[in-house]
Amino acid sequence: MPSGERRRARGRARSPRGFTYLGVLVLVALIGLALASAGEVASTAARRDREAELLWVGHQYRAAIMAYHARRHALPQALADLLGSAPDDPLQVRSLRRLYPDPMTGAADWTLVKAPDGGIMGVASSSSRAPLKTAGFDDADKDFEKAATYGDWMFTFVPAVVRWRPHQ
Repeated sequence: MPSGERRRARGRARSPRGFTYLGVLVLVALIGLALASAGEVASTAARRDREAELLWVGHQYRAAIMAYHARRHALPQALADLLGSAPDDPLQVRSLRRLYPDPMTGAADWTLVKAPDGGIMGVASSSSRAPLKTAGFDDADKDFEKAATYGDWMFTFVPAVVRWRPHQ
C-alpha cells in the first residue's frame, strides 16, 4: 500500500474515536447541568421547609409570650423567662417547652422585639435573606406579605391596653 493511502486509512480509523470522545464530553456536560438543576430544586425545597419551621416556631414564641402575659400580667424580660415560673410562684407553669433556634440561621440569635414600656413582646429572625413565601399567610401574619427579609417577619403579641373608667 502506498504511503498516501496508509495516511488516509489511519485518519479514517481515528475519526470515529474523535466523535465518540466529543459525544462523551457533551454527555458529561448534560449530566452536570441536570445535577446542578436538581441541586437547585433541593436547595429551594429545603429553604421552604425552613420557612415553614420559622412560621411554626414564631407562632410558638408568640403564644408563649401571650400565655406568660395572661398569667403574670407582664411581658417577659428575657426569652428564658418563658421556660418556667418564678421560684415564688406556687404553680410552676411553662409557657414554652424549650428555646428554639432561628430556623433560618440555625442559631439562637433571635432579634428581640421590645415593648415600649419594657419587656419582650416578640421575636424576629436575624436573617437578612429575602423570603420565598410572599402570600398566603394567616390573618395574624398578614404583614409578612410586605416583608423584604425574614427579619421583617415579626412574631409579636401586643397586649390590649385596658383603661379603667370610673362609673358615671
